[in-house]
Amino acid sequence: MTPLLIQRLIAVVFIGLGGWCLLLPSMVADMTLTPAYRGDDPVIPILVGCFGAQAVLAGLFAAFARFTRVTFLVYGVALLPFFVFDWWFFAMKPVFNGFILLDLVGNLIMLALCFVGWRKSPA
Repeated sequence: MTPLLIQRLIAVVFIGLGGWCLLLPSMVADMTLTPAYRGDDPVIPILVGCFGAQAVLAGLFAAFARFTRVTFLVYGVALLPFFVFDWWFFAMKPVFNGFILLDLVGNLIMLALCFVGWRKSPA
């Protein structure tokens, strides 16, 4: 697996999950939010869509930038707060239900890809 393929796989995760949030924000909100945080407020799908747009943007950067060893390292480190976010809003303050594990899995995949990309990139 080449570093270019690895960064494109990172992009697939960002664009896939982010695109789902961007294109179908009401579905994502209905599937992932606990009943206490679901509602008819029109801001909910707007916020989910904004989250998705940011993820798609990150995916586009991952797809078209030139990753170096440092880029893989920084991307991997930048993913770490997302694990805290997922844990906090699933376990400590249950805003999300078990579907948030899709985000966790995506983050784990990207973190593993960042590690492999870091290892395979020239020093």
